[in-house]
Amino acid sequence: MTTDPLLLMGEVDAATSRLLRTAASFDEADLAAASLLPGWTRGHVLAHLARNADGFVNLLTSARTGQDRPMYASLEVRNADIEAGSGRPPAEHLDDLRRSADLFAEAVAAMPAEAWAATVQARLGPWPAALLVWGRLREIEVHHLDLAAGYRAADWSATFTQRLLREAASHHAMAPTPPSMVLRLDGSEHDVVIGDRDGAPIVAGPAPDLAAWLIGRADGAPLSVTPDGPLPTPPEWI
Repeated sequence: MTTDPLLLMGEVDAATSRLLRTAASFDEADLAAASLLPGWTRGHVLAHLARNADGFVNLLTSARTGQDRPMYASLEVRNADIEAGSGRPPAEHLDDLRRSADLFAEAVAAMPAEAWAATVQARLGPWPAALLVWGRLREIEVHHLDLAAGYRAADWSATFTQRLLREAASHHAMAPTPPSMVLRLDGSEHDVVIGDRDGAPIVAGPAPDLAAWLIGRADGAPLSVTPDGPLPTPPEWI
């Protein structure tokens, strides 16, 4: 998948359209139903996605102007905004998702070329501005899965899946005690190795299932382990 933020916006637009179609299908009972995230309803997930877009607008503005502007005023404010927005009627959720997505697209379009070289203060620390569009795409695609509304990891594009899988593997490899494993993707000649390859179990299967398992969105049931045994436990993902 391209790392060019402007080219990547086409993927963001397509993912946003898919998300909006799912959100438009929800009634009040659907929104109050549980998501895949513990303690969160679907309404919480949609409220988070809207506030996340606003947060990325803050970071893009910071990169463009050079002014220090955090993603969220604080973690407490972020959490309170999600909670406050979670119980809104369906039409309000949909309007908020559309508005925040449009503002994100406008903020990307307003970025001069040199601003993409900036570093901004994201929720978990400093982050290259050039990765902000990827970050937004990742949020949409992963949390669309969390809505538990028929969207599956198999619906991700092959390029998104490959990048997410390798990003998650790199993240896990930097854990204090990474579980050693060799990821063998169906149809690929290149393994992805986490930790020490010698003696590590081989976890094999379709790339979407491997990626979803690595980020804690699937139980890994379709995956195989060689030699026979339980699946390793991936570290917590961001």
